[in-house]
Amino acid sequence: MNIELHENGLDLHILITEDGDVRLLNLSEHTGEEIVDSRWFRLVEIQESGQNLDDNCGSKHTGSQPGSLLRYVSHTIKENGFGKKLELTQAWRGLTVVSHLQFYSGIRVVRSWTELHSAESTDVHPIEYLSSFVLTGLGAGGEDLRDKNHQLYLPHSSWFGEAQWKTYSLSDLGYGAFCEDEGANFSMKRIAISSTGTWPASEHLPMGSFVNVHTQHTITWQIETSGSWNWEISDVHGQLYVAISGPSEQENGFALLLKPGESFQSVPCAIALGNSFQHTIQELTRYRRAIRRKNRDNENPSVIFNDYMNCLWGDPTTAKEIPLIDAAAHVGCRYYCVDCGWYSDGPWWDGVGEWLPSRARFPGGITEVLNYIRAKGMIPGLWMELEVMGMQCPMLQKVPKDWFFQRNGKPILYRSRYQLDFRNPEVIRFANNIIDRLVQEYGVGYIKMDYNINAGIGTDLHADNAGQGLLEHTRAYLAWLDEVFARYPDLVIENCGSGGMRMEYSILSRMSIQSVTDQTDYLKMAAIAAHCATGVTPEQAAIWSYPLPNGDEEETIFNMVNAMLLRIHQSGHLPRLSAARLALVQEGIACHQSICGYLKEGVPFWPLGLGGMDSPFLAFGMDCGDTLFLAVWHVHGPKQSITLPLPGHKALRAQCLYPQDRPVPYTLNDGGLTVELNASMARLFVICRA
Repeated sequence: MNIELHENGLDLHILITEDGDVRLLNLSEHTGEEIVDSRWFRLVEIQESGQNLDDNCGSKHTGSQPGSLLRYVSHTIKENGFGKKLELTQAWRGLTVVSHLQFYSGIRVVRSWTELHSAESTDVHPIEYLSSFVLTGLGAGGEDLRDKNHQLYLPHSSWFGEAQWKTYSLSDLGYGAFCEDEGANFSMKRIAISSTGTWPASEHLPMGSFVNVHTQHTITWQIETSGSWNWEISDVHGQLYVAISGPSEQENGFALLLKPGESFQSVPCAIALGNSFQHTIQELTRYRRAIRRKNRDNENPSVIFNDYMNCLWGDPTTAKEIPLIDAAAHVGCRYYCVDCGWYSDGPWWDGVGEWLPSRARFPGGITEVLNYIRAKGMIPGLWMELEVMGMQCPMLQKVPKDWFFQRNGKPILYRSRYQLDFRNPEVIRFANNIIDRLVQEYGVGYIKMDYNINAGIGTDLHADNAGQGLLEHTRAYLAWLDEVFARYPDLVIENCGSGGMRMEYSILSRMSIQSVTDQTDYLKMAAIAAHCATGVTPEQAAIWSYPLPNGDEEETIFNMVNAMLLRIHQSGHLPRLSAARLALVQEGIACHQSICGYLKEGVPFWPLGLGGMDSPFLAFGMDCGDTLFLAVWHVHGPKQSITLPLPGHKALRAQCLYPQDRPVPYTLNDGGLTVELNASMARLFVICRA
């Protein structure tokens, strides 16, 4: 039996053999090639402790059992609010395995996850590995040099250096050519990326991309969890595969003891398919908008002023805030967020947890400042790090230890903070009381929800293992967020984790803004701004603009261009700027507000491809149909012209959109837009096309 689904330009082909073996033969933009031996094209890999690993796999997640023992039971194809959805059920010894493949109308993305049920079993099933998605036969249609004729895009990320993609051949990453001896057409080498703990984007974004160099067929994926995850690419019996999952025992200290009557759902992932890396990112952008909680903030992506970066640095007082509030209102900010420090008379790092305002900093009370923000026509906000409690917090001795992550009977400390466990109903009540106080008593409409620790593999308190405790905690936190937004649907919550350390879409499908980075150098910020739309929709991607007190006009322009195609996170000592530089900030914000209605519907493109932190030129654009918006940066090097190829139809005219009264030489022709810039200069262009 064959299951075929042709949806949104994608071809899905699943083969059910006579004995009920289920094999995923194709999921791509093109009809799959005939496969001679499809025994290893499994729809699901699932390894249970004590079952045979039926492959010479080393550390690879191939040859799993009962993965190879599952047999087809049934399938349905339904239509829901997103598009068509395939649910395919397999079973083995009372264990039921349901594969979910959700399509999205008009979008070349499939969301995939796996569900386990033990309703028919009398045994405990100790699960060490469960795939969310597996696709075998990568790179079909090209020359058969697996190590050289395919490219892998890896999204390196770190504090101050988020979303920095690098391109490799498989051999660049140590994956060598197969041995041609009979029976040895395989490798023990895998290219495996994983993250363990509560910072899922601290080393890599939870993403990856594979490109067939000859056909340009591209598959790009994202994993949607704020906890542990992993993916790998290698070979199984002569075929390349990608396997994507949430936490596993081998990589992340997670195992599932599925007891009779219990169910479990894997971490979901999204798979975009297209004819280039850029194309798949555009499809993921559309998908991210489709799954995101509907909210007014992303429909009207206004500017946020935050007093932290290159400004007050966590030392707010009433006297310091008032002139900043006046300046933020003057330049056109919609939100004003008082960042960290408002809850402590002095140093605060290891004392956080009560979230009560400091009288020393705010003699008239925090509400005096928040009311002043509101009187200036802005929505007031406060910074929080609600998920932790410092070791010097006065509350610490008053609450039971089961409020916190524990391992081996001991609460876990990370940089003098304890991690609150959101599986605990008392922790939920505590968190709700704080949110209610901020919204109802203080009148806060914006919360910057920061998160500055990594709680490690998790908590083994009330869990079979630490990895299980972590996954349950992350899901409890998401459920709590859903409750908060049900009570306060217009409350804006910004996702932050020392910048972008938690930039992923289980949280971003709920929160409307992502703090992308804590980068303090505006020149280095350009490389982050130019690439962050690979990991988050532009209207959710908050990029700092922080003109320096001793800077010049070009520095101010560069700062503004960094953020203008994304979400402006304005900061800096605005009252200290000259009138001309303050006017440039005001012009930039007004320009952003005039085009954000286009941007929230557009898709990103990169005329120069993906650059890096050391690139002399960078370019990032938004394709909004008949209108293109394009930011170009000359970060370093001598005065130079560069031509930026433009996508789509012939361009008719171009204009330097920002700043309007400081033109630079540029021309528009069939080759694209050619711009001449000095070093440390940036400009924003608008291009109209037929």
